[in-house]
Amino acid sequence: MTANTLFYIIIAIIVINFIVDKILDALNAKHFNDTIPKELKDVYDETEYKKSQQYKATKYIFGLTTSTFSLLLTSGFLFFDGFEFVDNIARSYTENPILLALIFFGIIMIGSDIITTPFSYYSTFVIEEKFGFNKTTVKTFILDKLKGWLMMAVVGGGILALIIWFYQSTGDYFWLYAWGLVAVFTLFMNMFYSKLIVPLFNKQTPLEEGSLRDKISEYAKTVGFKLDKIFVIDGSKRSTKANAYFSGFGSEKRVTLYDTLINDLEDEEIVAVLAHEVGHYKKKHIIFNLISSILLTGLTLYILSLFISNPLLSNALGVEIPSFHIGLIAFGLLYSPISEITGLIMNLFSRAFEYQADDYAKNTYKAEPLITSLKKLSKNSLSNLTPHPAYVFMHYSHPTLLERIVNLRK
Repeated sequence: MTANTLFYIIIAIIVINFIVDKILDALNAKHFNDTIPKELKDVYDETEYKKSQQYKATKYIFGLTTSTFSLLLTSGFLFFDGFEFVDNIARSYTENPILLALIFFGIIMIGSDIITTPFSYYSTFVIEEKFGFNKTTVKTFILDKLKGWLMMAVVGGGILALIIWFYQSTGDYFWLYAWGLVAVFTLFMNMFYSKLIVPLFNKQTPLEEGSLRDKISEYAKTVGFKLDKIFVIDGSKRSTKANAYFSGFGSEKRVTLYDTLINDLEDEEIVAVLAHEVGHYKKKHIIFNLISSILLTGLTLYILSLFISNPLLSNALGVEIPSFHIGLIAFGLLYSPISEITGLIMNLFSRAFEYQADDYAKNTYKAEPLITSLKKLSKNSLSNLTPHPAYVFMHYSHPTLLERIVNLRK
């Protein structure tokens, strides 16, 4: 195979992926105005349903615009040897493989982020603002960007530097050391993400004493689930949309509730949501997802090790001097179809796990408050109640609202 052939395979993958995504988006858009199923009639009144339709249509057009721009930008970068241009800039500063890669990816990542910032700004301050979701200030928006860049430089740069050092030191076996590094990092982040990373962006406070905390503690005792760490996060700082999540293991196990969730739901509904999250823990879904993620990372790194030394990868992107960082870019583009397949499989597991967690909540607490909480959360986020089945299959990590309610009422 020639570098030219590989180049056009990469272009074909990018274009086919774009076409498939746009077909799915178009199919989904055709269902925006469907009649709401009788089980969901009480989610929206007529005014709210029209607002949800407008929101979905606006997001659809915006998504079409941004993805088309991304396709044109990526294709142009490939056809006009953009990677070689950036590689030459990096090489003008150093020939050290690690520093070279860090400068190269620094330029690519920050450049890409700057180019796409106007779209992010428009989404936040025009679309989300128009439909009443946005609570982000311009100051917060800018600080989030800067903190994100810092995190990318420190964490992403550190991991990349170590992986390249492993490659330089151990050759074909670098993937084993890289896998060990990523596995340790993944475990560490699962344990301490809420304690170390979240505070950089949000304020977390322990849930105050009162009826809600008492009800949560009472439920936790009935299912033998020790839950001392219950935190409230200031989600309203950025959006009116609500959420809750479970994180950590052992002594670091904690539940985090968005303040918007507490404002939107009744105490019983919040307990039902937490019962669902406890279900994920009790059914070992968190462990499964963690192990699956680590195994998939190992598989990806192993396949990478088979091809990364081949100069064809760098040459396919128009770069004459082969290097790890250019090969990594080419590999990432070529590997994307496999990522799509593994993503589909993980979504299948995820949707099955959601049913199991719902069943756990229904059997250990109550079904009805979970149903009403799901309806309220869907209403408050102007969710699509009638998505196309193909779109659900490809993109949804959760069953649809209708499917979950039908299951909960069995």
